[in-house]
Amino acid sequence: MPEVYNWQLGRKMLYPYEERHPRWQFAFVFNTNRCIGCQTCSMACKSTWTFSKGQEYMWWNNVESKPYGGYPQFWDVKLLRMLDDVHQRANVEPSWDVAKRDGKERPYVTFEGLTIFEAARKRYGPEGHQPALGYLPTDAEWRAPNIYEDTSTGYKGGAFGLSTTGESLPEHKTWFFHLQRICNHCTYPGCLAACPRKAIYKRPEDGIVLIDQERCRGYKMCVEGCPYKKSMFRSTTRVSEKCVACYPRIEGRDPLSDGVPMETRCMTACVGKIRLQGLVRIAEDGSWAEDRYNPLYYLIKVDRVALPLYPQFGTEPNGFYIPPRWVPRPYLRQMFGPGVDEAIEKYVAPSRELLAVLQLFRTTQKIIFRYEIREGAKVYETTINGKPWAMYNDTIIGYDKAGREVVRVTVEEPVYERPAQHPNSI
Repeated sequence: MPEVYNWQLGRKMLYPYEERHPRWQFAFVFNTNRCIGCQTCSMACKSTWTFSKGQEYMWWNNVESKPYGGYPQFWDVKLLRMLDDVHQRANVEPSWDVAKRDGKERPYVTFEGLTIFEAARKRYGPEGHQPALGYLPTDAEWRAPNIYEDTSTGYKGGAFGLSTTGESLPEHKTWFFHLQRICNHCTYPGCLAACPRKAIYKRPEDGIVLIDQERCRGYKMCVEGCPYKKSMFRSTTRVSEKCVACYPRIEGRDPLSDGVPMETRCMTACVGKIRLQGLVRIAEDGSWAEDRYNPLYYLIKVDRVALPLYPQFGTEPNGFYIPPRWVPRPYLRQMFGPGVDEAIEKYVAPSRELLAVLQLFRTTQKIIFRYEIREGAKVYETTINGKPWAMYNDTIIGYDKAGREVVRVTVEEPVYERPAQHPNSI
């Protein structure tokens, strides 16, 4: 099996195919601190792509309440347990080596455990080993996309069920948070590795992962091999389908696009302003080409406030999350890796530049390729975690792929008072 380099793990790993990379990569950042779980994004995707017969239980975009929710049910818990069993049998400790951290090459230190591709080689069945460790969910696990919605963890309270010690930030004793999920369009997709028909491919122009439905024969190997369970089988056509990243909009073919890439439907529908989607340039060696003022590059590579979902799976997902600040850290480290503490610390007391970049979330349907900040006056001062912190009313400007300005916002939202036109009739 060939070796490929995974920058999220900080090392080379085994993968069924030789390393090959697109010119640009579809990527996104979700800010879990802002999500209200309204499912507007889910319905935008559903009404655009999965409204036909046989797609009733397909939710290419879903929002699940952690720690108990999941679609399919317990998708991550089951795979984590399978990985743990392989680690125990192989006598391997799935740890992160904090001593091995090297900027862009190893931003999250080095993972010493087994990925789903490496673990599969230590787990043999009648047909040999799988290309990727995985499992097939039951029909019952697909039938409740909102199971355990808004269900929090429990705790023992005092009289009337009230807490005897109260609540405090950044961690509550009772907690849950919303996890927004679409296909991560991984650099090393588990679905692609598992497909025996080679019906799944990664587009060279933007890194979007698609299924060739003429080649697909409905073996469900992609459903089994995707650790995030974002490849789904359609019973009426007997082939698999998945999120297509609204590629006509990414290609600039939307009537309102002016020929430049636009965000996906789930991104543009978000009322909580938690989503920022874009394209990042990929160098010949597969690394992200330095692009200091691309907002995604800044959030992920420079400030490192946005982290990949379950990087230990080894697929190098291109979906990133700003972790929720109130959730117990051990749970978050399992989900987003060892960069959680640094990311939350930076988000709670954001730098002047980070605070400005956060204003770009959900401000325009056109993808922002570059931003510029124009400094403004100081408007607020306080102390955060014992350190002085100040807010400046800076202006941030976003530009599309053609270099045209598409958005201009300030850190402090302006207030406009409209003059009364008619007296109140009541």
